[in-house]
Amino acid sequence: MAKRRNSPTPPRRSAPTPPAHRAWRVWLQSLATDAEAVTAAAHLYGELPPDARNAWLDALEEDMHALNVPEVAVYGPLLAVERDPIRLERIRERAGKSLGPVTRVRRALLGTASGGVRLSVLVIPLYLDFQRVLVSRFVKDWGFEWVKQDPFVPDGDAPVAGSTIEGVKLYQSSTEAVVDELAHAVLAHRRRGLEVPEVLKHCADLFSARNVG
Repeated sequence: MAKRRNSPTPPRRSAPTPPAHRAWRVWLQSLATDAEAVTAAAHLYGELPPDARNAWLDALEEDMHALNVPEVAVYGPLLAVERDPIRLERIRERAGKSLGPVTRVRRALLGTASGGVRLSVLVIPLYLDFQRVLVSRFVKDWGFEWVKQDPFVPDGDAPVAGSTIEGVKLYQSSTEAVVDELAHAVLAHRRRGLEVPEVLKHCADLFSARNVG
């Protein structure tokens, strides 16, 4: 995942400082192309208390007219961490209703390690050029060793057929095949009395026909 860096915070509207305000707007512009800045925005917003999150959204609404980027660029990162239904609705109204439940996959990859261990990758479109990369290591009839995600990956950096993860070479598969294997692993995981990995719960719409979530 991209390393976090120092990021501007929304300027105070009671007495805005022009240089700080300019830095804030420049940083917002970078959210359209810079995965490191996007990750930093999600982390920073996620650490804020409710009042500060509301202030952040107020600042975005005031500054969007001065930015030469789509609204989804500055609102999209916030969806990775926001859980409050009222703020989620507010963000989606500006970012676009399409940034809701996960329902489609750009690429699905599979690989096999020793001992029947499988490694799967789902590359899920988010917005603009950014993809969410969900990687799972599991045994189909036993469950998961781990599930990880990188939520903001430029498409050119996302895994493709022939990529390797932990020494396992990946090959192109279908979304249906990968989701089917993951669904079987989820059921096996549950039979062992274990909780479904939280990351997979956030992709429940992909598994809805198989009762995963």
